[in-house]
Amino acid sequence: MKYEVLFSGFGGQGIILSAVILGRAAAMYDGKYAVQSQSYGPEARGGASSSTVIISSDPIQYPKVLQPNLYVIMSEAGFLKFGAAAPESALMLVDSGLVQSRPRCRFIEIPATMQAKEVLGKPIVANIVMLGALVSATGMVSFEAMERAVLDSVPKGTEELNIRALNLGRDILQKGGDA
Repeated sequence: MKYEVLFSGFGGQGIILSAVILGRAAAMYDGKYAVQSQSYGPEARGGASSSTVIISSDPIQYPKVLQPNLYVIMSEAGFLKFGAAAPESALMLVDSGLVQSRPRCRFIEIPATMQAKEVLGKPIVANIVMLGALVSATGMVSFEAMERAVLDSVPKGTEELNIRALNLGRDILQKGGDA
C-alpha cells in the first residue's frame, strides 16, 4: 500500500517534525521508501502550516502528494485550509479539542492536546501523541520503528517524555479515540 499523508496545524505544533519522524521511521527503520516535504511560509507564526509524507514499499516515482489518503489535522485553520476537501475515501485523525469541524470522510477523534496537557503536563508533545495514534490506526510503519525515529528526532533530555506521548497516542486509539 502507498500512503500519502498530509499533516496540518498551526505553527509551533511540530507539524513538520511529525512528518520528518514518520518518514524517518519508514525509511530508516522499516525498510520502506519515503519522501517528505513541507510548507514554511508565513504560516510558521501561527497560521495553518502543512507537511506531507509519501510512504511506499515500492520506489516513489513522483515526490509530491497529489491526493492524500491520510490526514492528521491539529487545528481548525488547518482543517479549513487543507482538510475540508478530503475525499470520502480518506481517513482523517483530528485533534478533537482544537478542530471543531468534521470531514465527510472517515475520521477518528484524538484528544491529543488535551491528553498531552492532562496526562503528561506538556501540551507541546501533542504531535507525538498524534503519531502514536496514526501508527496504531494504520500500521503504515511498525511501532518499534516509530519509537526509534522519535528517539532520533527529539531534543536530548526529552526522550522519555516523547516516548510516553507516543504510547499515550497508541493507548487513546486502542480505547476508541474520543469515544
